Amino acid sequence: MTKAHQLFTAVPKKHNCAQAVMDGCGGTPEQVAEMAACGGGRAPGGLCGALHAALTLRPDHADEIKAEFARRAGALTCRDLKTIAHTPCPICVETAAQIVETCTP
Repeated sequence: MTKAHQLFTAVPKKHNCAQAVMDGCGGTPEQVAEMAACGGGRAPGGLCGALHAALTLRPDHADEIKAEFARRAGALTCRDLKTIAHTPCPICVETAAQIVETCTP
């Protein structure tokens, strides 16, 4: 289990999906704060917030991250993850964090 997953599932809840990936994968406090607006399907383009944080952390690996996330989670947007792929948010957070950890900064 990644640190991001632990942050996302902690009680009381202090992080949305994007914040959990950003904080759990080494983002700055400022970056974590910026991700507050990106959870719950509000990331740019409707992307999964966890995926958006991963892309923000490793922009040079965007294509690789998107392809691997889609392969593992079944979609890229929050809506499709919930309605088509039926992938729960904790799995998206774990998946995004694992992918970030395999990319060289």
